[in-house]
Amino acid sequence: MKKLNVLLVEDNEGDILLTREAFEESKVEIELDVVKNGKDALDFLHQTAGFSTTVRPDLILLDLNIPIYNGLEVLKEIKQDVDLKKIPVIILTTSSNPSDISKAYELHANSFVTKPIDMVAFLQTVESIQDFWLQTCVLSAS
Repeated sequence: MKKLNVLLVEDNEGDILLTREAFEESKVEIELDVVKNGKDALDFLHQTAGFSTTVRPDLILLDLNIPIYNGLEVLKEIKQDVDLKKIPVIILTTSSNPSDISKAYELHANSFVTKPIDMVAFLQTVESIQDFWLQTCVLSAS
């Protein structure tokens, strides 16, 4: 099985560490890349501005509350780009605002997950994401 590439777009250091920890326990070989703002996320995905050698991710975990371009702006750009729109985007955020949820799905998010505040619950949530998206789902035909 090939190594799966996951892009985490997150500016909270604690959440980055917890997500890394959860993925380190994965049964699947994963390369986790992290960017901390919307501009870097788009540069990473378009392989511009210092990200020219990045590998296109198989899955994107996207926080809504990130600097420069917020998560909804990043999601909109991803889903309007013919080369990027097939990449599953999981919104992983503290927001449970119904308007954020509706807007994310209108912009074609593949799922919306509200981050638990409790550390153990957060780890379990990330593990459930990886169980479904990285082990159950078929992410690409290639």
